[in-house]
Amino acid sequence: MLAGVLRARTTTIRTHGVLALARWSSTAAKPRVLMLDPINLAKAELAKLEQEATLIPLKSSDRSSFINDLRGEYDGITGIYRHFKGTGSINVTGRFDEELVSALPPTLRFITSNGAGYDQISVEPCSARNIQVSNVPFVTDNPTADTATFLLLSVLRQFPKALSEAQAGSFHKNLPLSNDPHGKVLGILGMGGIGRAFAKRARALGMTVQYHNRNRLPEDLEQGAKYVSRDELLATSDVVSLNLPLNAHTRHTISAPELKAMKKSAILINTARGAVVDEPALIEALEAGEIAGAGLDVYENEPVIPARLLQHPTAVCLPHIGTLSFETQKEMEAFCIRNLIAGLETGYLANVVSEQKGMW
Repeated sequence: MLAGVLRARTTTIRTHGVLALARWSSTAAKPRVLMLDPINLAKAELAKLEQEATLIPLKSSDRSSFINDLRGEYDGITGIYRHFKGTGSINVTGRFDEELVSALPPTLRFITSNGAGYDQISVEPCSARNIQVSNVPFVTDNPTADTATFLLLSVLRQFPKALSEAQAGSFHKNLPLSNDPHGKVLGILGMGGIGRAFAKRARALGMTVQYHNRNRLPEDLEQGAKYVSRDELLATSDVVSLNLPLNAHTRHTISAPELKAMKKSAILINTARGAVVDEPALIEALEAGEIAGAGLDVYENEPVIPARLLQHPTAVCLPHIGTLSFETQKEMEAFCIRNLIAGLETGYLANVVSEQKGMW
């Protein structure tokens, strides 16, 4: 069992700048965990965490008060749970940048971030303070790939436009001919778990898959996909899908030059992060007919979706719903809690972000 069992336990402390393990007994006070966002679905896992730790709710109203509370009400915390959604605690805390990380209590060892992307957290200053950071890998692969598949079919086959025509009572007399996915080439920029899940779905639609990563995948992970240069992918793909994390190197990966390099008949799919695409450049490319369409679930300044995108006849815009299913949201919450419990029990998160792999 967890905190109620009389046994020796471990937590982490910083000794001369090195992460170390210290023994503490079950009679000691429970560790404190700051819950920046609520757990709405994973109630069984939440009950286990409540046995293991004292949970502190977010009470701060803005970033300034949050930083002050880190030295007061939140002092002594061992872990933090937060959600990626822009409607949550990010509006209070702002990014976990170097300024904010420097204000975190010296007792803090773990930050579990509920989301595949973790661009709202600066990992380097966390690593410098021996703070382990985790995201949610794997869980989001299939639902995000499902969303990308919907966008692909929606733009190629113009299904949303057809639905609008049906609702207007004009049946299909005003619809131009659409395009089939069969025989088309899907180019994936970022062939990670989501990219591979999307590739599997695309092959079922009769598409050929090619991809570009910084490094080529092992053959068993390629599953028949062709490894090509970035330039070749842009020039030869009928559909370009972005499945990249957002960081300083990937911001505006797709801008005016890349859009001009694509086929005029090609479409762009983005289910990664909005800022991977230069949004004004994309709007200009659509309006100029430089590409044939775009399917988007993410945007540069969420929750704002530019009207020119929403109203463009060849753009299909979803409001960042790639992982908004009951099953996915529940498992994402559960993954974070299980990971945090592992950290509290052993001193080490079971999963950390890629930049911290092998550090502990």
